[in-house]
Amino acid sequence: MSARSGIEWTEITWNPVTGCTKISPGCKNCYAERMSKRLRAMGIEKYKDGFSVATHHSSLGEPLRWKKPRLVFVNSMSDLFHESTPYDFIKAVFDVMNRAPQHTFQVLTKRPMRAAFELEGKLNWTPNVWLGTSIESDDWLFRAKLITKTGARTKFLSLEPLLGPLPNLDLNGIDWVIVGGESGPGARYMSPDWVREIRDTCVNSGTPFFFKQWGGVFKKKTGRALDGRTWDQMPAPA
Repeated sequence: MSARSGIEWTEITWNPVTGCTKISPGCKNCYAERMSKRLRAMGIEKYKDGFSVATHHSSLGEPLRWKKPRLVFVNSMSDLFHESTPYDFIKAVFDVMNRAPQHTFQVLTKRPMRAAFELEGKLNWTPNVWLGTSIESDDWLFRAKLITKTGARTKFLSLEPLLGPLPNLDLNGIDWVIVGGESGPGARYMSPDWVREIRDTCVNSGTPFFFKQWGGVFKKKTGRALDGRTWDQMPAPA
């Protein structure tokens, strides 16, 4: 079932795929893994196998029943381009997104190589399907280059959890940048100077900048203000 989202940059989540595996340091304290354990304990059918990758055909048609246009975060509890997600199922997810032009679908992956190479030319990137990739430090900036090789019209970066400065950030071909600190148990430090440097890069390049949170164990206490301002910029909808 879809759910209204507390994530600041979207409106609703849609999870036709659940479960994932850790691929880089940003995954260490994965919120989706923690949540899946809770949902399994609650007896939610989708999570009966915990955080193992699973596809859910019964969830595919959900967006087609929503009449009001929505911003939809696709697979907040997984990664659509995980190597264990069959191509035929990915194509089925795209078919639904293509048939629901009233919605804007925000696909976020840590595996842009699969989207850029293995599946490029096989998927229909209608303008309402955005593609983003997660980057936590300078070592993973290559992911940004990979999404620019896809057919997605709107491409974005989720720099969360931000674990270090990004002095080599290149926003050529990038339409939107989200920054956020890690939250929850074991949350790691994010320097304000790292955030300011990214903000200034966005301002100088004219790229919409969205500051999601400072994070920490109690993220509501730390808030979202950066130098006295809330940054909620977004790209134009499809």
